[in-house]
Amino acid sequence: MVKASLNSLVLCTLGLFLTLHAFSAPPDILLLMPDQMRGDSLGIVGHPLVRTPHLDELANQGILFRRAYTTCPSCIPARHSLLTGQFPSTSGVVGYAGKRITSPTLPELLKRAGYSTRLVGRYMHQIPMNESYGFEKEIRGSTYVGDDDYDNFLRKSAPDTGGIRDLVTKLGLSYNGWEARPWPLEERLHPTVWAINQARKVLGETTPTRPLFLTASFFAPHPPLFPPKSDFERFMHEPLPPVAHGDWVNWKELTTKGDEQGHRVLLEGATLRATQAGYFGLIEQLDRELSPLINDFKARSEKAHHSWLILLTSDHGEMLGDHGFFRKCEPFEGSANIPLIIAGSSDLQLKRGLRSHEPVCLEDIMPTLLELAGIPAPTNLDGVSLVKVMRGSTTEVRQLLHLEHATCYSKEQAFHALTDGQFKYIWRPQTGTEHLFDLKTDPKEEHDLTQSPAHKHDVDQLRNRLIAELASRPEGFSDGKRLITGRPYPPIQLAKSKPLENNQPPDKK
Repeated sequence: MVKASLNSLVLCTLGLFLTLHAFSAPPDILLLMPDQMRGDSLGIVGHPLVRTPHLDELANQGILFRRAYTTCPSCIPARHSLLTGQFPSTSGVVGYAGKRITSPTLPELLKRAGYSTRLVGRYMHQIPMNESYGFEKEIRGSTYVGDDDYDNFLRKSAPDTGGIRDLVTKLGLSYNGWEARPWPLEERLHPTVWAINQARKVLGETTPTRPLFLTASFFAPHPPLFPPKSDFERFMHEPLPPVAHGDWVNWKELTTKGDEQGHRVLLEGATLRATQAGYFGLIEQLDRELSPLINDFKARSEKAHHSWLILLTSDHGEMLGDHGFFRKCEPFEGSANIPLIIAGSSDLQLKRGLRSHEPVCLEDIMPTLLELAGIPAPTNLDGVSLVKVMRGSTTEVRQLLHLEHATCYSKEQAFHALTDGQFKYIWRPQTGTEHLFDLKTDPKEEHDLTQSPAHKHDVDQLRNRLIAELASRPEGFSDGKRLITGRPYPPIQLAKSKPLENNQPPDKK
């Protein structure tokens, strides 16, 4: 009896040791990053037409953050935030411009901890362009850079194209426009397929003795809008959803030709249909092509007895005609709201099928991945680890999230915004224009509540929070008592300012 009890104790102790050992081992990490993908363009969040069964399944295996945001919705500042875990007001990158990163980046810290770090596809807007920032190897592919790895592949495989830049020109497409055409070559030559194949090769070539951090970065669904013909034609014959039609928009000012920047435009009729077909078609192709990469990644990790972690997000969204806007740099959901799905192997103890409506952001990715990898986070991060939320021990992240973008398309376009996941308050620092939306009852932001007597308190409260938040900014947006319009708002801030004080979750009484 005593011997049996001792044997049982030994087995229990051994099981506990193996369990703790498994949890302490750093997971393999696959970061999937489309470019310019809206947060609502997933089947699982109720998109009326786009089919994303493989990403939907990934969300069912893990956590979907429905109110995930890019704090500065254009590619350079957004990717800067992802790499550094710092808010725009901390890093100084507050608009469409970049500068050298001086603090340790996410891939750099993972590499120091023993990870193999790889980047495939669209680069992260590193400045200078040849700076790796911690990626040991990069296989770069874009749709606008001549002589990168993808361009060289296309020139070799289809010499008549003259490379990707010539092909885009021949198709009558652009890199930021709403024009759309079907991909004219074999699908295996498409940049999305090429990036997937390169990422799968990386899985087979990197040693399993080291944990892997693989970033698979895609240009889709960013223009040029050229999905495979089958994907394009399906949407050309479907009843596509109408654009968001704000009652606060002066629609008479818009034209079907658009403004000089391609930012304000009235997309309608055949033009809108082709634009949506191009955009949604690229997303469906991406979902389809991601499936074998996800399966290969899981199989590789399981064979090596590693934990695995998969994260999908984007740098920003695309207005796609909503409220008369195209492209990004706006505070509205089409531009600022992004997909964020995180799933992991069972030993990471992440809740399956969890849904969160807390305001989270790209800056939260770095501390989250570092915690799951067992790596201490630097003290200069603004992002919050989401591990406790993903394990179900809390539902709270932060009270308010601050979004901003400096002058880009025009002075009037610049904005500051605050959201708690339900209400969103927007202030335009050039004109003083304000908006308030209830995202719970009005997810398309079609009804401005700033003039509603029932929401006067909400407007006043959020305005006062923004006054306090901006009081330390060097631009002079606030004197601590009021918001001040007409101040210069350059994309690179020359002085460091104080981030939002309530970054950490509030204590519940």
